[in-house]
Parts: sequence; C-alpha cells; structure tokens
Amino acid sequence: MARLAESHGVATSYSPAPGRDVPVPASAVVAALAALGVDATGPTAVTSALAAREREVRERLLPPTLVHWAGDPRGPAALAALPPGTRLRVETEAGQERDTAADLPLGVHRLTAVAPDGRTAHAHLVVAPDRLPAPPGRSYGLLVQLYSLLSRRSWGMGDLGDLTELAGWAGRTAGAGFVQVNPLHAAVPGAPTDPSPYRPSSRRFPDPVHLRVEDVPEYAYVTDRERLSALLERAERLRAAVLDKGALIDRDAVWELKREALDLVLAVPLGPGRRAAYDDFRAAHGQALDDHATWCALAEIHGSDWQRWPPALRDPRSADTARARADLADRVEFHARLAWLTDGQLRAAQRAAREAGMSVGIVHDLAVGVHPDGADAWAQQDVFAAGMSIGAPPDAFNARGQDWGLPPWRPDRLAATGYAPYRELLRALFRYAGALRVDHVMGLFRLWWVPQGSPPTGGTYVRYDADAMLAVLALEATRAGAVVIGEDLGTVEPGVRETLQRRGVLGTSVLWFERDWEGDGRPLPPERWRADCLATATTHDLPPTAARLTGDHIDLRDRLGLLTRPAAEERAEAVADTAEWLALLGSLGLLDRTAAGPPGSDEEEEIRAVHRFLLRTPARLIGVWLPDGLGDRRPQNLPGTWDQYPNWRLPIADREGRPLPLEELTASPRLRALLHVFGQADGV
Repeated sequence: MARLAESHGVATSYSPAPGRDVPVPASAVVAALAALGVDATGPTAVTSALAAREREVRERLLPPTLVHWAGDPRGPAALAALPPGTRLRVETEAGQERDTAADLPLGVHRLTAVAPDGRTAHAHLVVAPDRLPAPPGRSYGLLVQLYSLLSRRSWGMGDLGDLTELAGWAGRTAGAGFVQVNPLHAAVPGAPTDPSPYRPSSRRFPDPVHLRVEDVPEYAYVTDRERLSALLERAERLRAAVLDKGALIDRDAVWELKREALDLVLAVPLGPGRRAAYDDFRAAHGQALDDHATWCALAEIHGSDWQRWPPALRDPRSADTARARADLADRVEFHARLAWLTDGQLRAAQRAAREAGMSVGIVHDLAVGVHPDGADAWAQQDVFAAGMSIGAPPDAFNARGQDWGLPPWRPDRLAATGYAPYRELLRALFRYAGALRVDHVMGLFRLWWVPQGSPPTGGTYVRYDADAMLAVLALEATRAGAVVIGEDLGTVEPGVRETLQRRGVLGTSVLWFERDWEGDGRPLPPERWRADCLATATTHDLPPTAARLTGDHIDLRDRLGLLTRPAAEERAEAVADTAEWLALLGSLGLLDRTAAGPPGSDEEEEIRAVHRFLLRTPARLIGVWLPDGLGDRRPQNLPGTWDQYPNWRLPIADREGRPLPLEELTASPRLRALLHVFGQADGV
C-alpha cells in the first residue's frame, strides 16, 4: 500500500513539526487513491494496482508533461533516459516543426518521441523562464477588500469604479506602487450568496457584481430612463443604509439592482467596434466562456447546485445540455457579455493605476479553489477529484484541522492536459493584473485532501508536480510582465520557501509572526527579514493593527466564545507580545512618543512606528492594510465563525465604527499621516 500510494503522490504520513511523524488513516489513503482512479480496497486490489502502475512507468517512453527551465543546459531528465536512437519531433505553440528539443522558445509545445523498437509517445513540453518577473524597484501599496470600499457613487458595495478612483488617488497623491484586492472571482448565486470571496463559482471569470454600471458605454443609450432612474433611487437607499445607517453590505441586494439595470443596458445593441471587441473576447475564451455562461443561465432555472439539476444537465457535454444552451441563448449571451464587460473594467482599472504612476498597479488574488456547486466544478469535472475536499491537517492553531469545502484538481489529469486548465486560468487573470497573490501557495506542492464525510483529521496530503506548476506560473507571469506573491503563512513544508524564492515568487511576511523561532523567540530585527516578500502588519484574516495594539481583538473573541483559554490569560499574553514589539520599535528610534497626543491617542503613532519598522526591512513590497489608516478595529473575516460575525460584509470604518465613503477616506488626516511615513522614505 505504501509503495502504491507513493507512486501516485499520496502520503501515508506527514510531519507537523521537525522530528515528528504522524500516520494518516488508511481510509484516507484508500479514498485519495480512489479519487485518482486507483482501486486499493483490499490486498488483491492493491497488488494488482501496484503491478499495473510499475508496468506503466517502466514501459512508457515519456511522462505526460515535461519541464525545461530556459538556460538550464541539462534539459528534462526524461529525455536523457530515452533509449539510444530515439527520434524526437517538436511542434511548437506557434505550429512550427522542430526535430530537436533544444533551443525552443518559451511556451507549451507538443513533443513526440519514437523509439527504435517502434514505440511512440506524446508529451507536453513546458519551456519556462528560469525566474518570474521581479518587482520594478521597491514600493509600497494599499491592501483593501473591494466590497468594503464604498463611494458616494457605488450601489451599496465597492465596485471597479471605486477601485479605479482609489488607484488614481493612491498613485498620484500618495506615491503608492500598487493596490491589492480580494479575489474578484464569480460567486455562486444563492439565497443568500456565500459572501466569502475564497469560495467562488469560477476563478477564471470575474463577478459582474463589481461592475460600475454607469461606466458601461451602452448605459448612455438606454431608452427606459424612468425605470433606470427608479433603480438609481433604490441604489441610493442601499448605499445610504450602509454609509449613513450602519447596515451591513448586502451583496444580494446590490446584485438584484445591478442585474435589473444590466438587463436594460445589454438590450442596447453594440456598435460595430464594440461588437468586434466582444467577438474577439468570445473567441479568445472559447469553450470555457460558453460553459461559464451556460452554467449561469441554467442556474437561474434549476438553482446553483448543479449536482441537483436534472441528470442529463449535470454533464456539460450532453445532448440535453447542448439543447438547453440553444434554448437559453439569450441568457447565455447575457452572461457572456457580463464577463466581457467586467473584464474590460478590470483592465481599465489596471491602466488607470499605471497611468497614475504605479509601478505594479492592481494586485489580484487567486483563491486556492472553487465551490463544489459552481461553474468550474461543473464544466471541469474531469480534472477535479470527486468526493474530496481541500483543507489542512491539525496544527498549533487548530487542533481539529480544517475542511474548506473546495474540490481539488487531480494532479494526473492536469499533467495529461499539459496543465491546460491552470494555464488558461492564469492567462485570464494576468489580462488585468499587475501582480497576482496566490492564496495558500504551498498548494502548488501538495494539498490536504479530506474524503467526503470524514473530519479534517481523516485526510492526507496529495502531491502535485511543483516543477510543472511553477513552470506554468513563470511562463504566464513572464508573458504578462506580472509579479507573483505567494501567501506562505503558517506551516510550510521544508524546502518550499527556498524553491519559491529561487524561482522568483515573493513570500508574505506579517510583522506579528516574524520572530526568531529557531533562537530566542524574540521579535526579528528588521535587517534579518527576507527581501523577497510582501511585508505587512496584518491581513484580512487577522486583527487590524489598532485592535492588536489595544487588545480589542481579544475582547471580540471573548464576546463570541472563541477563546480556548481564560480571557485573562489571553489578554496577558497579547499585552506582553505587543509590549515586546513596541519596546523594539522604541529601541530603534521608530516610536516618537513626543509626537503622540494626549493619553489614549498613542495608537496612531504606534501604527506609524510599525510601518516605519516595515520600511527598515529589506522587503521588496510593503503593504498597508487600508483600515489601519483609519483606526478600524474590526477584522474583515474572523476565522472560526460563520453567522456569529459579519464576515466579508463590513464597510471600511473609522475607530468609532462609522463607515467612511471613499471621498472622506482619502481626505482623512489620519490616513494621510500614515502614508506620509512612506513619502519620507528613500526608494519607496
């Protein structure tokens, strides 16, 4: 069993800490193998499957996908192992024929090998640059959850018009080099919709809820102005409820309004130039866009869980689905147009950011997976592992482990396609991204698979071809000239950070976690931080800096019953942790107590000192959590909660919890004082 599992990349144990090895349940191994199409339900089945696997590996000329890093004279090891006299033929991406695998251009090519005994094999050959693009100099930027960034023009939640305005202001006025946002992937519609941007319906296509409707060119030509005015009045009430009355962001209400408005806007015929641009978009995205739009149209009739649809419609390639696509042609066209419009506004935001002087522009976020009920899971059933879910094993922060409810990609199917779904996903995102943050970047190496019906402790790791995953990432990022930031927080397998650094993927370093864990455990001095990273004080899943400095984050968790120890112990530990960091800031001359106001107002100066510290590190990128500039104490997401806390529904607010529209936010003296810290720094 161990040999069979290893041959398919399935772990039989894992190491949560150096020198500690934990076996995984045999049921998890059997389930993971089954999801990979391997029967391991008994000794006879295991023996037969192992023999078949070893015979397959022994007899094949080539694996399904090979990687060659440009500049490496050795070439893929699999080619060196071919029998003497094997003839090679390469068809490049551009359709050129070569009789050698040497000196190939960057791309994913088709390789054919013919052995002297007549055996023939075909493989995908990924030729990738040795490293990903580096940031163009050192810069700082703002981190924000877009939905939380409302202006007096948005319809109840932040939109792409707001993003464009923020980027223009931050680049021109504050000298920022980037704005990083949450995943803007298409959500699964529901009642209510899952508000988490990390459980999308599709990662390839963006969510039209982010559209600024008035910026769609056809908006000006809508003839039913009376109905449009009524929708604008409703939008004003929705916006006022959030900004003036303290209501939570209601994504579903926003989408209901925008959908009605977009029905009017999309009824306006496209002009010839716009039609040609739309036709090009449809041609570029092909079957994937047709599938996405068809799923959206079917979901309007049958609900968003495709696994409950009529059986014939659960297959995207069935005759019934083809007929349904034809019958629903108008709605399919509607959703395809929405994808195009949203893509256009996303690209406009990136152009505006660069025109404002930003060296990077908009940093988009790639979620680690997709919702099992959504469009990608329906359209790509052949590359997802049925009956499995991504999660995390037990660790020091969560003794029960985690199950994120996201189906994993099958590594064998990815390899068989030359990583086509992954390539197409990256290519779509890089159309409008100056940089890409990869959530849980360790997933390029391995993922914790949890069998359906089992607790997270009942899972196991399944390994991916990290060389191929990184090669495809490097290839597509280089083609786009984009930077890649890996979210590598938490428990990371030995060697992963080093491999990512070698290939040019930046890491993520959060101040409160940067301690000398292999030494005295004290805060890590700035000069010892890594350079190849995005350095921040906090993230969307962590307490804002004001909350951490004041201890409000402990009070919040205490009120919600989330503490695992007495509140007094938690507070004492938090106070000691904060005091240790503040002492370091003071010893470095970064904390100006004379500049502080009256008692109780030191918090602002302390937050500025934290960011002065980040500037002292060699980090290539420095991120400022936008709510930190306003004193907002509420995390946007509180892990471990569902309905106990309004995750993903809070507008940005000041220290009193009063929501601030974009117009007031950018005029805030407190925010300007924080960003002035970066204006005083050299080389940022």
